Amino acid sequence: MTEPLRVLLADDQTLVRTGFRLILGADGIDVVAEATNGTEAVEGVRRTRPDVVLMDVRMPEMDGLEATRRILTGAPGEPRVIILTTFDLDRYVYAALSAGASGFLLKDVTPEHLTAAVRTVRTGDALLAPAITRRLVQRFAQRGSDTAALHRDLASLTPRELEVLGLLARGLSNAELATRLHLAEATVKTYVARILAKLGLRDRVQAVIVAYETGLVSAGAREAAQQPTEQT
Repeated sequence: MTEPLRVLLADDQTLVRTGFRLILGADGIDVVAEATNGTEAVEGVRRTRPDVVLMDVRMPEMDGLEATRRILTGAPGEPRVIILTTFDLDRYVYAALSAGASGFLLKDVTPEHLTAAVRTVRTGDALLAPAITRRLVQRFAQRGSDTAALHRDLASLTPRELEVLGLLARGLSNAELATRLHLAEATVKTYVARILAKLGLRDRVQAVIVAYETGLVSAGAREAAQQPTEQT
């Protein structure tokens, strides 16, 4: 029997936590802990070892960005983090994605989208809405800046892998990549997995950020696709 999915809720608004807890519980997802600030979130993760953390960005004492950094230390069994925010174009959201968060949700998310998002990242996929994520990167990525969170040397990538990364950063889905490159979709997934492994990245969200911060893709690049959430 599959173990129930375990979630930690971190938000300083009681109504938000209550609403999300009820929605998740109704779909068979266990909320194993709640936190009102980043410090409590970090401690709650250590104590309860959830599969997924729903993390508010702006909280007292320690914000969600710092809490995300502390939680995603690379230790075995670390949870996936989804950032909660009221603004899609938010520097804090961009920084959290750079730090390893697997995606973000607006707080007015529908119940169906919330539960689907939690289940998606639990399997190791990124919660990547290309249009919004790309807009975040275009606004906040600082190529050549010492403050950029994800500097990577792309020299380890083959020409084909660089091509795949560039198209991925423009928002193409696996199916669209397969069509564009005349490859099987399974082959595309293999290329994406190799890119993530070579660059030491968690998921497609970080790959998009790297593509912009290294200059592989221009911040003025036009959107190549307008697709909903796509997973690796």
